[in-house]
Amino acid sequence: MKRTCAHWKCRHKSVPLGEKTLVMGILNTTPDSFSDGGKHYLYAAACAQADSLVQQGANLIDVGGESTRPGAEPVSAHEEIERTRPIIDHIRRTYPDQLISIDTTKATVAEAALNAGADIINDISALQHDPDMGPLAAHTQAGVVLMHKQGTPQVMQKNPAYQNVVEDVRKYLNNRLQAATEIGIAYQSCIIDPGIGFGKTLEHNLDLLRNLARLTEIAPVLVGLSRKQFIGTLTQKVNPAGRLVGSLAAAAYALSHGIHILRVHDVIETCELTYVFDRLLKDENYALDGTI
Repeated sequence: MKRTCAHWKCRHKSVPLGEKTLVMGILNTTPDSFSDGGKHYLYAAACAQADSLVQQGANLIDVGGESTRPGAEPVSAHEEIERTRPIIDHIRRTYPDQLISIDTTKATVAEAALNAGADIINDISALQHDPDMGPLAAHTQAGVVLMHKQGTPQVMQKNPAYQNVVEDVRKYLNNRLQAATEIGIAYQSCIIDPGIGFGKTLEHNLDLLRNLARLTEIAPVLVGLSRKQFIGTLTQKVNPAGRLVGSLAAAAYALSHGIHILRVHDVIETCELTYVFDRLLKDENYALDGTI
């Protein structure tokens, strides 16, 4: 399937989309994230992981200070800032051109991250949790990721239900795009994310993956599939660290349906996947720069 091309406006940067797959490396500075909670909680470990993600080829680094796994408890904005701002500052000082996103629903956290050098706000509430988030994004011209979820992390996996999950998610994200542009956020600054695993059953997740093309019709798409529970269910892998092969299979399938960005834990392996995938599509979809 052909992939749409666009430019993603992220503050002072214009990021090409569609010419090649972008890989977003996950950096959780939390003690309780579902896959890597506690590994990069301390500053030195987080900085080392940031360095590793850059060296492995991550196009973007997504820094988060609050777990959004099912059942996770919220943390204060102060704690979230203390966890994330020093790491973002390290990345920006060490890698001036690196794209950085802040994974948060709180405007004060996002503002601190942007002041430290972040380019993108990755908001799982699609700017709805905090009324100050949208105006902040508009004022700073930050890139924005608008994600769909049903319920809060505390309750979202308790019997999620939809009339038609694909159309319901599409309508929600289209509405959030319209709401964003109405408050002054440029359409070109927005990416959408179907929120795989956020208030969805196994079948809901699979239906969304099969119909990602319905979402690429309205905006460029980011998906986070890495090590998710639905992959563990399908592969019978209880430990998230054992879900690499299943994650890569899901990623390849998503790419074949026209998505633009993969949010992942395993950057090296995903980059290798995208190098091959993008080259196979070179003549059919778009021209690469010849470096692959």
